[in-house]
Amino acid sequence: MYSDIAANKRKTIYIMTIFLLFVAGMIWLLDKYLGGSTGVFYGGLIGALFYIIFTYYSGSSMALAINSAQRIKKSDNPRLWRVVENLSITDGLPMPKVYIMDDPAPNAFATGRDPKNAAVCVTSGLLDIMDDKELEGVLAHELGHVKNYDIRVSMVAFALTVIISLLADILLRLTFFGGGDRDENNQIFFFLGIFAAILAPLVATLIQLAVSRQREYLADATSALTTRYPEGLESALQKIKVTGSVAKRQNTATAHLFFVNPLKAHSLSSLFSTHPPIDDRIARLKSMGTHA
Repeated sequence: MYSDIAANKRKTIYIMTIFLLFVAGMIWLLDKYLGGSTGVFYGGLIGALFYIIFTYYSGSSMALAINSAQRIKKSDNPRLWRVVENLSITDGLPMPKVYIMDDPAPNAFATGRDPKNAAVCVTSGLLDIMDDKELEGVLAHELGHVKNYDIRVSMVAFALTVIISLLADILLRLTFFGGGDRDENNQIFFFLGIFAAILAPLVATLIQLAVSRQREYLADATSALTTRYPEGLESALQKIKVTGSVAKRQNTATAHLFFVNPLKAHSLSSLFSTHPPIDDRIARLKSMGTHA
């Protein structure tokens, strides 16, 4: 299981490196197109960074509010509280805030910028169908996100996506509305600008999704290591596969936070999903159980 965790961390680093190189390429292209005058770019970049910082610090409370999550005390649900408390002690983490979301779909999510400001939320549907071992596996997965600082990785990926979208928008506007005579060199960057402006947001989204999927695999491996019982998480995934995980209230902004995809399936959903297929996650957990 340690090798699974190390491998997933390495893959995340590789993907993030590609992401950074892609951003650098977009900046270089914009700089070339503007002939070295990048004042507009830096102004937009500063605005995007301020937005990202705001989202980073307020994202947790917004995610909980959007999903109508209600904070509980120990007396409200001793079973849930006990599992979270025991896992926090095992992982050496501060006790997170605990929330319940009134939704029949079995699901859960964790949020918070660091372990000291973390919160875990489960749906009423998850509590209804999971036995204690399965619930422990799911919550160990969510606390794995907290332990691995996945919210920070997600925010960096989100920041880079915002920057790329901003660059793409600037390029698109400049190529179509820039006007003026263009020499042969500028014509090359004109066509490159159009191509990059159209393709860049798609590529950025796909890289962001790849990061998110790797962090899901990493949280699964962390859960198995914490509980020493990957079969519990495997069984929970099997149940969710049968019952479904589509939430009553659909929200694409927070879908990536959930234990399994809470959105309705559409065409190309596997390509644009922030979550790996459940069957793949189960197969990996079976392998962990075999080699534990």
